[in-house]
Amino acid sequence: MEEIRRSYSRLCKESGAEPQETVLQRLHEVPRGRLDLATQSLTADTCGALGKLLQKEAFVTELVLSDCMLSEEGAILLLQGLCANTVLQFLDLKGNNLRAAGAEALGRLLRQNKSIQSLTLEWNNLGTWEDAFATFCGALAANSTLRQLDLRNNQISHKGAEELALALKSNTSLQQLDLRWNNIGLLGGRALVSSLPSNRTLWRLELAGNNVPSDVLRAVEQAMDHNQDREATFRENQARARVLSKEVRHLQEEKSKQFLDLMETIDKQREELARSTRTSAARMGQLQEALNERQSIVNALKAKLQMAEAALALSEQKAQDLGELLATAEQEHRSLVQRQAKEHRLEQQEAAERESTLLRDLSAANEKNLVLRNQVDELERKVKSQQEQLFLTRQELTNTSAELKMRAIQAEERLELEKKRSRQSLEDSEHLRFKEVEHMTRHLEETERAMQERVQRLEAARLSLEEELSRVKAVALSERGQAEEELIKAKNQVRLEEQQRLGHLEEKLRLLAQARDEAQGTCLQQRQTVAEAQARASQLGLQVEGLTRRLEELQQELRNKDQEKVAEVTRVRVELQEQNGRLQAELTAQEALREKVAALERQLKVIASDHREALLDRESENASLREKLRLKEAEMARIRDEEAQRASFLQNAVLAYVQGSPLRALSPQK
Repeated sequence: MEEIRRSYSRLCKESGAEPQETVLQRLHEVPRGRLDLATQSLTADTCGALGKLLQKEAFVTELVLSDCMLSEEGAILLLQGLCANTVLQFLDLKGNNLRAAGAEALGRLLRQNKSIQSLTLEWNNLGTWEDAFATFCGALAANSTLRQLDLRNNQISHKGAEELALALKSNTSLQQLDLRWNNIGLLGGRALVSSLPSNRTLWRLELAGNNVPSDVLRAVEQAMDHNQDREATFRENQARARVLSKEVRHLQEEKSKQFLDLMETIDKQREELARSTRTSAARMGQLQEALNERQSIVNALKAKLQMAEAALALSEQKAQDLGELLATAEQEHRSLVQRQAKEHRLEQQEAAERESTLLRDLSAANEKNLVLRNQVDELERKVKSQQEQLFLTRQELTNTSAELKMRAIQAEERLELEKKRSRQSLEDSEHLRFKEVEHMTRHLEETERAMQERVQRLEAARLSLEEELSRVKAVALSERGQAEEELIKAKNQVRLEEQQRLGHLEEKLRLLAQARDEAQGTCLQQRQTVAEAQARASQLGLQVEGLTRRLEELQQELRNKDQEKVAEVTRVRVELQEQNGRLQAELTAQEALREKVAALERQLKVIASDHREALLDRESENASLREKLRLKEAEMARIRDEEAQRASFLQNAVLAYVQGSPLRALSPQK
């Protein structure tokens, strides 16, 4: 605040004047952007300093200068400074006796300032000077930010009211206009009524204390009610559009979340499948190593048999060493039996561990199935909620259609009432015309000129109304085209997004199919390895049988040993059969994994169908929105037609009044 006071003092000193103490005190007490200088007598120098201060000051949003008795020069300087202000919203100039120069300065302010929303001009004399007030009205027509205007007690005549009517036809922002306690009269009231059909933003117009007939006041009230209804419907439509956009965004977010969850589950299943393939490959490697070990044992047995044959060939020469050789063979046999028993125990432990891992895998798969079922239930619940929302939107659509029908019936009733009122007004006007004939004969020439001017103004008003109607139609057509283009763009964008998502899904399905083919290939390879192991086992069995026959033919003493060897070979066969059983169990586990993959594919198909249904629902929602837009456009066209009919009724009434007047018959022909 001290900075504002210092800048005010500096500006006063630059202009060669002393700062006023009352102004300094009020500047020190500025509360929250409000500068109140009411009932302070401000000099021209003070007004100039305040204008320069407010030209750059970005803190004051409300300025009260009521009953300050500003001079013409001071008002001009102050308003010139406010022309460049960008933050002031409320301006009060009540009771300052503003005249022609003040009206022109106010016109410049309204043309240049883009921030003032409320202007109070009560108890001034703006309407006394018609030319200056016309410039003020022209600036009001070009202004697009003013919302509230107070012109009470400003000596505004019917000509000033006509200028205000012309301004209201072009103004698109003014919402409240107070014209109480002026001299508008019948002609000014009719001019204002004729301008109201072109104005769609003004919803409050006060005309008390202006000698305006009651029918004109009723027409003004009806126009204000109509504008209030239009504003309420516009706000309601905006609120509904915001709600619908929020719902659409919510649905899009839910769809994206579901898609991301599905992709995460697919990635997890792919990782599990890759893990299972790696474990199966590791198990196959272990089985291959076991088979290699068995083959090495069989080769060792073959070497021992060859050594036994050599020993039998040299048995005659080495009879004494045969016992030692038998003892060593028995020791080796015991060691082999112990080693094989240890290996058997180890294999049993490995089998138990494998069974535990398989049980854990089965439990994890069951848990995953439960999670997937829960996800399916959640998706079903979401689909049900979407159906309920669609049902609610349909109910809202039926309600809105019923409301629109009721409004159409009410509008027809209002039209009938307006027709009756217009007929009554015509009868009243005829009655008044017969009474005013004697008085109007004395001023024949003046009334003739006034009537000619009125006819010209009515013609100009009719032309302006036609131009306004054509402009409004062009604007409506352009807005409709823009809305259709935006709808087409939105549909194209949605289609592109859905095509991209479907492409991603197809790519992931293709990758899953490739992984499934790879798993089938690994299963086929495992089957081939099992078949090769079986063939090798059969070959080993045949070789062992031949060796046993040879041993029986060579020596009976070695039959026991051969029987033990045959038992060992049978045990190896049993182990191989067990390994084959394990491989078959692994094959069954892989088949279960295939079934899981098939179930996942089915789930993907179900989700894709749900996605298509959601797309259809979205398209139906877009169709319903387009239908609502079409209904609103039809309602707007109907309202335009009603306003055009009302304007034509008023114009016909005025023309009938002008043509039926006896003054027209008495006027000289040109």
